[in-house]
Amino acid sequence: MSGNLKQIRVLIVDDSAVVRQTLKQVLESDSKITVVGTAADPYYAVDKIKNDKPDVITLDVEMPKMDGLTFLKKIMSQHPIPVIMVSSLTEKGSETALKALEYGAVDIITKPKLGTKDFITESTIRICDAVKAAASARLDRIKKMHDIVPKLSADVVIAGRTSSAMIQTTEKIVAVGASTGGTEALRIFLQSLPHDSPGIAIVQHMPENFTKAFASRLNDLCKVTVKEAENRDRLLRGHAFIAPGNKHLLIKRSGANYYVEVREGPLVNRHRPSVDVLFRSAARYAGKNAIGIIMTGMGDDGAKGMLEMKNAGARTIAQDESSCVVFGMPKEAIALGAAERIVTLSQIHNNMFAML
Repeated sequence: MSGNLKQIRVLIVDDSAVVRQTLKQVLESDSKITVVGTAADPYYAVDKIKNDKPDVITLDVEMPKMDGLTFLKKIMSQHPIPVIMVSSLTEKGSETALKALEYGAVDIITKPKLGTKDFITESTIRICDAVKAAASARLDRIKKMHDIVPKLSADVVIAGRTSSAMIQTTEKIVAVGASTGGTEALRIFLQSLPHDSPGIAIVQHMPENFTKAFASRLNDLCKVTVKEAENRDRLLRGHAFIAPGNKHLLIKRSGANYYVEVREGPLVNRHRPSVDVLFRSAARYAGKNAIGIIMTGMGDDGAKGMLEMKNAGARTIAQDESSCVVFGMPKEAIALGAAERIVTLSQIHNNMFAML
């Protein structure tokens, strides 16, 4: 490793020896990652954290002796380190993993399992990318996001005006892309919106089976209706649709009405769903009637798609560096000249309404 750049040091905490070994093999297939240790339970992991000083911890959601949420709180209060929750696809596991994101975890990955060659390759890409994103995440931004209470902000009242889009022949629609740090960023953004907001289509990089629970949780918190997108859902005012994990989401148009299409397909920019796919569809089918918003996340997914939207006459907004957990996707969009406005997370909704 002497000739390599600084390695990302990972500690794996999981009660299953098979999962620990499989994760170790997956992670060490990437030359930028090294596994410095494994632990079968949180108590043993405490010593490993002190001795091995990992950059990132992968943490099983459900473990004996001490559950993942309890240990996550302990880590965040005593040794703040980026944590990725490793979950099964069970309903209980999904709910717990989403709760972990609220408590400060950076991301969720699903437990690796055997499958086709393509499945194994895609899982490796997703898991390694999640670790690399976590290693560059700003934990201070995660904490600050939890301190924001949008419902108490006067911005909510100002944003509640009736949009001028109502008098136009075609409704305005909004396309949003986010990745690492995006679950909390989306919560803050969507909670700030009034019930009559334009229809919103969202791609959040997240594993399948988690997006439905995520949408349901947001629906309980927001004035707009939030749901996991289903094929041909109409993009109505006051509705926000989240791309199902492992499926691409596109915006389509039929006459004066917009709807969403959920589609299978290959990874695009290492992701499925891909923000570029969503943004390209918005450029093609909505053009100047669309607003594109790119939020916190690792990599460059969405940058080229946002430029296509801007070139098609759409208005575009990028989250600024100071409010991002990972300033990757917005940074790349800004570098391409795709972002018309660069604003903090708390300013996105006001800027969106100003563009209608």
